Amino acid sequence: MNKDSFLKILNKLYPNPKCELNYGSAYELLVAVILSAQCTDKRVNIVTETLFKKYNTPQKMLLLKQEQLEEIIHSCGFYHNKAKNILSMSKDLIEKYNGKVPDNIQDLQTLAGVGRKTANVVYSEAFKGDAIAVDTHVLRVSNRLGFVKTADPYKCEIQLMNMFDNKDWGKLHLQMVHFGRYICKAQKPNCKECPFANECYFNNKTNI
Repeated sequence: MNKDSFLKILNKLYPNPKCELNYGSAYELLVAVILSAQCTDKRVNIVTETLFKKYNTPQKMLLLKQEQLEEIIHSCGFYHNKAKNILSMSKDLIEKYNGKVPDNIQDLQTLAGVGRKTANVVYSEAFKGDAIAVDTHVLRVSNRLGFVKTADPYKCEIQLMNMFDNKDWGKLHLQMVHFGRYICKAQKPNCKECPFANECYFNNKTNI
């Protein structure tokens, strides 16, 4: 797969890709991304619409007991760990950063429950930094189109960073998420509408 052709087609498909999580601040985005693990953005947005009306800062979030937060976010799945991480992360923000979400990947990863993917999303989306967040969609698309051959998100991220210009990283991440979410789906990918079908390892393998 030629990277320049790939970018050109993605720019036609998704000229102005947007994050599909609703948020009004870097903190709200951070909470939403934590909730989005193994959960749809649509479901997260339903939950955060209620949550953020009263608890949209670290200080306000810590007014909740873990059991109370679990009840609010229950439908997002894995609610016990997510509630624990959100409260611990909020405490870290207050104690380490005066309640402000740090604007760099290294400091973001010092927060409880914040891994590299989450840090990359917040850095790229909230602070417009150059980063590629490798979620399941980006990892799947990268492997199917032959950009990488790895199940390791970090290795995939590094290879994509080496392959594409840093000015393209943030937009590329969103484009690949949309492409993976709506066309190159994990189950029953829409290969008939895929502009990369002829060069796709997955499509060629299944059609042999």
